[in-house]
Amino acid sequence: MNSYTYIWTVADHRQRLDKVLAARLALSRTRVQELLRSGRVAAGGAALAAKSKPVAGDVITVSAPAPRPLRVTPLAMPLDILFEDEQLLVINKAPGVVVHPAAGHRDGTLVAALLFHCRGQLSGINGVERPGIVHRLDQDTSGALVVAKTDAAHRHLAAQFKARETGKYYAAWVSPPPSAPVGSWTANIGRHPVHRQRMAALTAGGRTARTDFRVVKKLPRAALLELCIHTGRTHQIRVHCASAGCPVVGDRVYGRNIPWLADAGVTRQLLHARRLLLTHPVDGRRLEFVAPLPADFAEFEKFLTTNETG
Repeated sequence: MNSYTYIWTVADHRQRLDKVLAARLALSRTRVQELLRSGRVAAGGAALAAKSKPVAGDVITVSAPAPRPLRVTPLAMPLDILFEDEQLLVINKAPGVVVHPAAGHRDGTLVAALLFHCRGQLSGINGVERPGIVHRLDQDTSGALVVAKTDAAHRHLAAQFKARETGKYYAAWVSPPPSAPVGSWTANIGRHPVHRQRMAALTAGGRTARTDFRVVKKLPRAALLELCIHTGRTHQIRVHCASAGCPVVGDRVYGRNIPWLADAGVTRQLLHARRLLLTHPVDGRRLEFVAPLPADFAEFEKFLTTNETG
C-alpha cells in the first residue's frame, strides 16, 4: 500500500479534486479517479467523492494499493537496447514484434520480454504492474520505442508526448516517389467511414494531424523519405502517405498492389522509427536516440538499384 498526503491550499479553491491531486502527487489522473471511486481518498477520516470541495487546510490522504501483477508470463527474448537507466529504457523494436498482448497475439510480445528484462522494476501506472510504454509502434513497424520504468517517469514522458515536446522522426520507403522533394501533409485523420478497422484522411471530422517529409533518396520506382510527425494519430504516416499517392512500400492495409514486390523480398511495411528526441524525466537532459536502419531497408534499395527497369 502506498500512502500520500496533500494539504489543500487557497490556490486550489474551485479546482477539480482529481486534477489537483494528479498534479501534486505521483499518480495519474485516471488512477486518482479510480481511487476516488473506491473510497481511498479521504479528509478527516471521511471518504471524498470526485465532486467534493475541500477547503484550505484540509489534509487529504490517498491510499493506493500496490500494483496488480500483469497476467503475462515473462519471456526471455533478445532486446536491442539503445539506452537504459533507472528511469527509462529505449529499445530498437524489431519488425514483427507485437507490443501489447491482444487477441491472437498473447505470446511473444514486447511486454513479456520487458517483464523478463526488468524483473519487477516497471511502471505501475493505473494500478497494473506493466512496462510503461508511453507510445506504440505497429507490429510491422520497427525502431525506437521508449519505456518508463517508474510512475514518475511515465507521467513526465506522457506529458511530453501530449504537449508535442518530443521529436519523432521516421524513415520509410514509398512507391511511387512523392511529386515534391519536401512538404507537409495536414489532412485530418479519423476512422474510415465504411471500413471501421482502418483509419482515413478525412475532409470533415477526424483529428488534426501533421506530417513533414523530405526525400532522402529518389529512385525511379520508389523513394526513401525522412518523416517528422507533429501529432501521434493512429497509423498517421501510413494514412498520410497513402492519401498523398505515395503509400509505404509493403503496407498491406493502405498500400497498393505492386507486382514486383515479391521479387524484392518485402515482407512488411518498410517504416522505421529512426530518431526519438525527449527530455530525461529526472535530470532534464535533452536526449536523442537513433535506431539504425534495418537490413530490409538496405536489401530493398539494393533490389531497386540492380533492377531499375520495369
